[in-house]
Amino acid sequence: YRISYDPTRYPKYIPEAYCLCQGCLMGIFGEENFHFRSTPVYMPTVILRRTSSCAGGRYVYTEDYVTIPVGCTCVPEQEKEAESVNSSIDK
Repeated sequence: YRISYDPTRYPKYIPEAYCLCQGCLMGIFGEENFHFRSTPVYMPTVILRRTSSCAGGRYVYTEDYVTIPVGCTCVPEQEKEAESVNSSIDK
C-alpha cells in the first residue's frame, strides 16, 4: 500500500493498493506467470472535500466520490490472434 495525502480532504490519509508484479504469482512455488496480468481492483468511496467557504469559523466540506485501488487480482492476458478475430467480426 501507498499512503495518499491531501490536506483538503477528510480523511487526509488514505491507503491505496498497488500491484507489485506485472504477471501473477501461480503454481506450487509461486512463479510469476505472464499469461495473466496483475491489475488493481477499485472501490468507489465517499470523502469530504474542503471548500473555500467558512461558516461559523469552521471550514465547509462537500461530499466527493473518488475511486480508490483496494487490492490486486489476476486477469488472463488476451491473445493477439483473438483480438484480431474480434476486430474483424465488429467490422
